Amino acid sequence: MNSYFTKLPLIAFIGLVLFLLIFLKDDNQELKSVLIDKDFPEFNLPSLDGKNNLNTLSFEDAPFIINVWATWCITCRVEHPFLMELKEKSIIPVYGINYKDDRSKALELLDRTGDPFEFSIFDYKGTLAMDLGVYGAPETFLVGRDGLIKVRHTGALTPEVWNEKFIKHLGN
Repeated sequence: MNSYFTKLPLIAFIGLVLFLLIFLKDDNQELKSVLIDKDFPEFNLPSLDGKNNLNTLSFEDAPFIINVWATWCITCRVEHPFLMELKEKSIIPVYGINYKDDRSKALELLDRTGDPFEFSIFDYKGTLAMDLGVYGAPETFLVGRDGLIKVRHTGALTPEVWNEKFIKHLGN
């Protein structure tokens, strides 16, 4: 009986490791969103440059993407060249949500690295991001032709992610 109790922690540990391996093996890293096939949330916030007040009527015709970004976000810098490519090739309008950031640092970064956005919403308090269910930056949403959110992607938007998740929704 004494032998059984000395092996119990080892058996429990092995069981826990197996459970975690099975759980972590799930390849679907996409965060589920209750907003898929729903309207973009209503908002009324200033533009990053401070020149305008923006709301859902500020967006051009759909489809378009909304990218949540910040200067403190290292991964945002990784995806920046691809966002610039989308803008340069006029593939789709790209709008930004500058999330819980310093306005002057954000404007300086865009001035230095290029601005891929038609405009950026300045979401200093994170209220719009909260309405979207954002966990952090970067996150990217695709709004389809019907005006409904079609895709939510967490992490860097890369050409591979674009081809895998976004392209198929551009006609919707």
